[in-house]
Amino acid sequence: MMETVHVGLGDRAYDIHIGTGLIAQSGAMIAPLLARKQVCVVTDENVAELHLESLREGLAAAGISCEALVLPAGESTKSWPHFERTVEWLLEQKVERRDLVVALGGGVIGDLTGFAAAVLRRGVGFVQIPTSLLAQVDSSVGGKTGINAPQGKNLIGAFHQPKLVLADTDVLGTLTPRDFLAGYGEVVKYGLLGDAEFFEWLEAQGPALAAGDMGARIAAVKRSCEMKAEIVMRDETEQGDRALLNLGHTFCHALEAATGFGDRLLHGEGVAIGCALAFELSARLGLCSQEDPSRVRQHLSEMGMKVDLSDIDGDLPDADGLLNLMAQDKKVMDGQLRFILARGIGLSFVTADVPRDVVRTLLQDALAQR
Repeated sequence: MMETVHVGLGDRAYDIHIGTGLIAQSGAMIAPLLARKQVCVVTDENVAELHLESLREGLAAAGISCEALVLPAGESTKSWPHFERTVEWLLEQKVERRDLVVALGGGVIGDLTGFAAAVLRRGVGFVQIPTSLLAQVDSSVGGKTGINAPQGKNLIGAFHQPKLVLADTDVLGTLTPRDFLAGYGEVVKYGLLGDAEFFEWLEAQGPALAAGDMGARIAAVKRSCEMKAEIVMRDETEQGDRALLNLGHTFCHALEAATGFGDRLLHGEGVAIGCALAFELSARLGLCSQEDPSRVRQHLSEMGMKVDLSDIDGDLPDADGLLNLMAQDKKVMDGQLRFILARGIGLSFVTADVPRDVVRTLLQDALAQR
């Protein structure tokens, strides 16, 4: 079972293949892109233990040799020290401009490796083999690469499109339930931002998808990638429409910074909470009915996901502290924070016309429930 989504970006166009057994077929799929039959793979300790040998075998079947750099797992790897280590290792491997670097892992490895490829010799090609649901539906597609800074998430990076994305849905079976549901937060986001029918489908199929239904998993990944590809093709470098993909992320990134980019709050969990807050903010501004945020919260709750600030363990800053963290968001323009709000499910839009006091009150109310 394999589906393909094409990202039409002229001479930077590429395909996203989605289905089972793709790591085993990786050599045959990557070989046409290679000038010489060798690649460098960047991965992390957890993924290496589960999937690196399978990738080696898949590459070897097509006569491709590989060297691998195994980094620590976790969000803290998306940092200057590990970025420096990765670039220097790739230089030590004598990676040439016509070579390919392979990112085998979740969003952290994909973002870090893509950024390293973007700056190495002023740009070498790379292939994304995303191993988490979150990476398969979001971070591996669209060419956003980068690392975190103490001031905030993803503030250092570059746009650098991959040459190919192989989303092997078999590997989703190795995720913990928490990691799978974190990725599902990004899947739900696509329905909320632009496809009410997809959200309705998720309401019906979400439990089967979480339980391992492969057909449902492939369908969900494909639709998510289609939606992202459509937006990226319209607005590759986020000058307009692409900001829609950040539904829930303004709140999410502030919460991630507040929790130290650690295991207290996974990115997809923050997205789910952020989407719930964005819809509540939309309702308070009179943009959508109160039924919409209630429906969003109900689906997330039924899936067993984090929905409220009270679902985050440990202390959080007060409302003004969270607002200050939100001010570091990449969507800030002329000092004005932009939000992705909604006129209903599937009807999101970008605006800077949001009174700060309304946001502060929303955060104060959410914190009061902790």
